[in-house]
Amino acid sequence: MLNNIPNRIRSIIKKRGFIRYLNNILWLMSEKVLRIVAGLLVGIWVARFLGPEQFGVLSYVLSFTAIFGCVAKLGFDGILIRDLVNEPNERDKYLGTAFWLKIIGAILALTFIAIILPFTSNDATTNLYIFIIGAGIIFQGFEVIDFYFQSKVQGKVVSICKTIQLALSSLIKIYLVLVKAELLWFVLVVLVDSLSLAISYIVAYRLQKKPTFYRIFDLAIARKLLKESWPMIISGVAISVYMKIDQVMIKEIMGPVSVGYYAVAVRLTEVWLFITAAVTTSLFPAVLNAKKVDEKLYYQRLLNLYRLLILISVVISIAITLFSEEIVETAFGSEYLPSVGILIIYIWSNIFIFMNNGSRMWYTAENKQKLISFNLVVGAVINVVLNLILINHYGLIGAAFATLISYFLAIYLGNAIFKGTRINFKLQTKALLTFYWISWDKNGK
Repeated sequence: MLNNIPNRIRSIIKKRGFIRYLNNILWLMSEKVLRIVAGLLVGIWVARFLGPEQFGVLSYVLSFTAIFGCVAKLGFDGILIRDLVNEPNERDKYLGTAFWLKIIGAILALTFIAIILPFTSNDATTNLYIFIIGAGIIFQGFEVIDFYFQSKVQGKVVSICKTIQLALSSLIKIYLVLVKAELLWFVLVVLVDSLSLAISYIVAYRLQKKPTFYRIFDLAIARKLLKESWPMIISGVAISVYMKIDQVMIKEIMGPVSVGYYAVAVRLTEVWLFITAAVTTSLFPAVLNAKKVDEKLYYQRLLNLYRLLILISVVISIAITLFSEEIVETAFGSEYLPSVGILIIYIWSNIFIFMNNGSRMWYTAENKQKLISFNLVVGAVINVVLNLILINHYGLIGAAFATLISYFLAIYLGNAIFKGTRINFKLQTKALLTFYWISWDKNGK
């Protein structure tokens, strides 16, 4: 069987459909690789300059805002891409309606932030930072242009837009470090990032000479999107709680310096999420197209997607675990060495985060968003409870374990609870046991 592997690889490469999706993945990944480089060369430089305390404040503000920012997304990203693929003639109605729904969602998110802030222990300056970054949520409405290009498998356009935003952001941050700017200016850069990306999307869409969609709002489509996506809104909030609530709770219990240490481990883990985003974004249309043709082919492609995501995450986790101390000290300096123990535990949560991206694709394609919402909400509650218990007893290590355990329960084991999701649980289990072997269907499309 091993002797046939070179022939299998050659046959896959020759397939036109494979080449198309591979090209899309490469474009998306190229931008993400640049983002990693910027994160290593600029983001780490910023962390060194700010130090654990100020970096902890910035990380806390970003985490707090992100929890509420997910409300503005309204959970219909994958649904919108699906509908754009299935109903290309209704493009402008879908884009315009989705755009205004996201603007309304942004206003709701900012309202929630204003209601919650008085119940925190934040000082006035920290609250100001939160509102500055929160203002950028408004620009998330222009993400619908990104989804249009995704539905057309045009990763090149999306990558160019994001690269422009990344270049501008990196140059501003370098300048701020050189002039030894105050933390406020680094907070303002986050707002500029949201604005510049929105402008890039607008320019890219206009260059396509497509009619404007901003003046269109279809009430029937709005109801359809919200009816299908409300479970995903709940799951989006749950996912955001998973990924950000630990830093918020650490700040409240242990202070901003501890958040700075923990944020380093989180950053070195999340920096790899570009891979799962690029792979799932590019292969989503392929999985959907297979569902129209043959159910067996559809599940084979989904299984291969899980295998690929797990394989990548395992390789990354092993490498980071073996060289965690060297990575932290070299990148962030000895001042951040308390992050090493956290990183060794936290990095293994990537297996379930990677798997979740593929799982969300399956839930969307099968219209089972309600079930994933239940799993994620229960998991988020478990995560909060575990954080309350483990942070008080074991500090930052306890927070890392809380995240890892809750991911395992909600993203993987939770699929075994309901009859309708057990097939996904079986696919995930099979992928975990055979992640080292990825095949491709005969059509290669």
